[in-house]
Amino acid sequence: MNPPSRLRRLAGVGSRFLVVGALSTLIEVGVFNLLVFVWGWDVVTAKITASLVALVNAYIGNREWTFRHRDRRGRTAEVLLFLATNAVCTALGAALVWVGVEAVAAVLDRTPGAVALNAVNLVSIVIVVLLRFVLYHGVVFRVASPKA
Repeated sequence: MNPPSRLRRLAGVGSRFLVVGALSTLIEVGVFNLLVFVWGWDVVTAKITASLVALVNAYIGNREWTFRHRDRRGRTAEVLLFLATNAVCTALGAALVWVGVEAVAAVLDRTPGAVALNAVNLVSIVIVVLLRFVLYHGVVFRVASPKA
């Protein structure tokens, strides 16, 4: 496959990934805000819970649309890889939110408000989305290996 063709294919996969990710992000941010500002949950617990809720949408959207052309190694193995990848990404996201909230609180010398808290959350989402794309593309929904 020539480079322009590979680039077009990667752009197509990347754009579908971003659409699924945008919807998952809306779900995650909505659940996060509900848990923190309506029910008074701790931000790290809310971040992990919101990520897990959005994960359901992410798996279905990515498996059935973004990476539908990729090899299906078996649903169980694929789901386990997806869950392991997202466990790492969720932990990273929660750590980033914790560090971000602590940093903002130190700078402001008070507990961050809703705008600052959501800004920290969105920055963590952007960082984690980049990692997820690399892992989904290269590990979870991989290209079929050539037949011998």
